[in-house]
Amino acid sequence: MSLYSTVLQPFVDYGFMRRALVASVALGLGAGPVGVLLMLRRMSLVGDAMSHAVLPGAAIGFLLAGGLSQLAMGIGGAVAGLGVALLAGLVTRGTGLKEDASFATFYLTSLALGVLIVSLKGSNIDLLHVLFGTILSIDAGALYMVGAITSFTLIVLTLVYRPLVMECFDPNFLRSVGGRGGLYHLLFLFLLVINLVAGFQALGTLMAVGLMMLPAATAQLWARSLPAMAALSAMIAMISGFIGLLLSYHLGFASGPTIILTASAFYAVSLLVAPQGFLARTLNRPHLEG
Repeated sequence: MSLYSTVLQPFVDYGFMRRALVASVALGLGAGPVGVLLMLRRMSLVGDAMSHAVLPGAAIGFLLAGGLSQLAMGIGGAVAGLGVALLAGLVTRGTGLKEDASFATFYLTSLALGVLIVSLKGSNIDLLHVLFGTILSIDAGALYMVGAITSFTLIVLTLVYRPLVMECFDPNFLRSVGGRGGLYHLLFLFLLVINLVAGFQALGTLMAVGLMMLPAATAQLWARSLPAMAALSAMIAMISGFIGLLLSYHLGFASGPTIILTASAFYAVSLLVAPQGFLARTLNRPHLEG
């Protein structure tokens, strides 16, 4: 088996593989930097909760469109995700509950409600598509949506990079100088939600956050500066998509889980050999004297 037939031929011969690859690259470009900021904000579990919070809106879009309409489900998911984010913030400010607790309660409710809505009118196959994604059957409309979300995310991050980073590390300082930290926090949640909607188009609600958090965690083991982390996270996400699609094609595995497991493999290897990994920390640990 030649290198061409192994690596390039699947994408040359099959349009669905090309579309899946374009979707993976676009998702990696947008989700990678957002995942780094999410991790530095210590909101990783919030990101997981938000990925499930889009399910009721996607399910309602599924019902209104009468099937797996990517546009209707994407719009519904975005509205539901933003609604959950706002409700969790209001509950936190009004009751004193911590934000992660509010997100957890809303995410569990949203997940159950979304599964119930899909199961009422759809088949088990439809439910599996919603929960686990259909990257190999992604159409041109969904590609345009993913590309638009990625482009918007990169433009916004470029324009408001400094206040987003400042709000990430020292929100009290930003508020003290009149920097409207709350506005930037809401803007970041908006970027998080729309990137989860983009990931939902390809990987489903249960794994949409995977291509965001696993590359970000891996990049943090290799890089020390924030721009390097963001760039490396995006690169790892794109490579994971490429390798995962190839493995799923040749081995007959489900494409979405294979992509996420590929990103997990990068993370596992990095835990051992990265500059911040186990081996480097063990070898560089000073020996006790006396």
